[in-house]
Amino acid sequence: MTTTLLQTPLFSWHDAHGGSLVDFAGWSMPVKYTSIVDEHQATRERVTLFDVSHMGRLLVDGRDAALFLERMVTRRVKDMQPGRIRYSLVTDQSGGVLDDILVYCIDSEGSDLAFQLVVNASNREKIKSWLDLHVEKQQVSIVDLTFETSMIAVQGPRALLTAQAIISEPLESLGYYRSLVTNLDGTEATVSRTGYTGEDGIELIVAADKALETWDRLLKAGQSYEVIPAGLAARDTLRLEAGMPLYGHELDEQIDPIEAGLKFAVDLEEREFPGSQVLVARSAGGASRKRVGLRLFGRRIPREGYPILDTSEIVGIVTSGTFSPTFECPIAMGFVPHELAEPGTALSIDIRGKLENAEVTALPFYKRSKT
Repeated sequence: MTTTLLQTPLFSWHDAHGGSLVDFAGWSMPVKYTSIVDEHQATRERVTLFDVSHMGRLLVDGRDAALFLERMVTRRVKDMQPGRIRYSLVTDQSGGVLDDILVYCIDSEGSDLAFQLVVNASNREKIKSWLDLHVEKQQVSIVDLTFETSMIAVQGPRALLTAQAIISEPLESLGYYRSLVTNLDGTEATVSRTGYTGEDGIELIVAADKALETWDRLLKAGQSYEVIPAGLAARDTLRLEAGMPLYGHELDEQIDPIEAGLKFAVDLEEREFPGSQVLVARSAGGASRKRVGLRLFGRRIPREGYPILDTSEIVGIVTSGTFSPTFECPIAMGFVPHELAEPGTALSIDIRGKLENAEVTALPFYKRSKT
């Protein structure tokens, strides 16, 4: 039976401008337009536009919204102020990761705080159902705004300059992991500064019927900076170089935040959320394995699921791998025992029956200059 793929408000533009469309989490999304390397390097050196409208956007509102999320996500939220954003996780009762999310604190019509959650496309329905399941008698409303809105990411060293051309508020003063609400030609838009590429970035959440207009304005504004659209493939190579985990690879229900290297995103003191007691114990005892970076010395590319070996013993698996356009060598992330996680440790990866030398490397592989 043929499944009809979901389409973002920019689908027709991608189709008309050479986007190679693929099925990604049930959405028809552009994996690339020209080449992965060109789009990757344009993000590192100039500026690119990504359509990320497939990401889920959930509004959590109501008198008890802050207290509800306080016991549902791994980071504190009740002390957030409007305009703040926090990276957080949603965990199950065993401490496994259901998703990694961004929590936007926004103004509500009353005096109580409201929140917008940006969740992975593949987990939108799961997270919505998980939250609904735990509302109980609290005064909380959870609304899926994914299909009413669109989300565009502007990424690269010229991202702020490009976005500034269509936004009246000064973006240089918008701090990292901050957001603001602005007016774009008579319609409300949320502007944030986070990014998922290792570069500076601006994201715009606009009404679905304003997506094409906003996209076109950004392309025009970025012409002098040689802006180009970029697809999901470059987004993946960029995030891997930046050492950022991806759900379904470095995160899932069998992986807890401690071993994933995300202890910073887990506030355990004087609060409870699903799996918190399990994570308290694991945090105190230390994880038995650790997420690491791996740099290879040959040209063959490690892929998800390939075994990692210490001499002849399998000690872990690759969770993500690619050829790095920035470093011009294969790189990967994976999980290995804690005693083998020290940078400089020599390991090998079984790539289709042949062992390739690899070295544990500190994450991230790439860190942008702040100058």
